[in-house]
Amino acid sequence: MMHGQENRRALIEGKAALIVIDIQKSTFAPIPDEKRAIAHMPDYAERMARARTAIDAARAAHIPVIFIQEIHRADLSDIGRELDGDEDIHCLDDNPLTDFAREEMGMRENDYRVSKRRYSAFYGTDLEILLRGLGVQTLILTGGLTDVCVHYTFVDGHQGDYFCRVIEDCVAGSSREAHDAALRAMEYLQRGAVCSLASVLKAMRDTSAA
Repeated sequence: MMHGQENRRALIEGKAALIVIDIQKSTFAPIPDEKRAIAHMPDYAERMARARTAIDAARAAHIPVIFIQEIHRADLSDIGRELDGDEDIHCLDDNPLTDFAREEMGMRENDYRVSKRRYSAFYGTDLEILLRGLGVQTLILTGGLTDVCVHYTFVDGHQGDYFCRVIEDCVAGSSREAHDAALRAMEYLQRGAVCSLASVLKAMRDTSAA
């Protein structure tokens, strides 16, 4: 049975945080697609660069920005099952390209940073403690991959009773098909979850003016 509009919430409910998932130096490195450890949809880097607009707007609206970094030990002792699928070895701690894309994202020294060993930003990290300390109720997600780390972080946030939003313009998947399917899956869990950058920027301005 399909429910009506009664389940739709405001884009930002309560206090929000912008979650920037796995936008790292490798995102913008001149690596040929065939040599990347993880497949990317064609306009991946452009979509990640667009997240800077959301970051700047969040700062202006006094919304906390939390940067997430996937990172693994160089001896692969914590890689787990991540090589059992289509992905090759990635995000090793001895590779400079694993660092945050600090310049592109305009990172500051006092920004919140969370490192993770798995796809979800919640799994085995202190993200939950940080969000509770900040009093956050709405998570606004950017970054990649839409069908992997963004999707699994969204699901864990949903199961933790957060209002979860994903900026469609500022996320990108392993393929366009996978990207679109992940967005549909997230929208299934929370109506209004998939948002445009323009609508998020307006909600941030409205929040700041309230």
